[in-house]
Amino acid sequence: MAGKQSQLEALIGPVVESLGYQLWGVEFKSQGKQSMLRIYIDSLDKEKGIQLDDCEVVSRQVSGVLDVEDPITEEYTLEVSSPGVDRQLFSLEHYVAWAGAEVNVRLRVPFEGRRKYRGIVKGVEDQDVVLVVDDHELLLPIESIDKAQVIPRFD
Repeated sequence: MAGKQSQLEALIGPVVESLGYQLWGVEFKSQGKQSMLRIYIDSLDKEKGIQLDDCEVVSRQVSGVLDVEDPITEEYTLEVSSPGVDRQLFSLEHYVAWAGAEVNVRLRVPFEGRRKYRGIVKGVEDQDVVLVVDDHELLLPIESIDKAQVIPRFD
């Protein structure tokens, strides 16, 4: 699935950026007749955020490109969304930018007997995410992370 993910990001990224947005992440879940392509976009102006109109514009443009290029052969639903306050972290750059944030992390395979961790992102070392859990630093390879989501703080 990682190959399909990279292919979709390479196809969608330039379209999103040409419209003046940042491609935050792409999720493709192939589940037979219920496949889903979810695209997360973010504003280049952090004060503005993403509105419904922004999602509609990106959806129309991306849909046209996907219809022409046809990278997904089965039926699927296209969603365009803001990453939100509880955003997922997809890349090493995201972990660097969100250092200090509390996150929930789910791994593809267990590490030290666990697949789920809650901790503070300390940063990145090479291809590993540094996560502080109960005063212990864990080095989690980025490819072993299935999903990481920021826990919003409302101070």
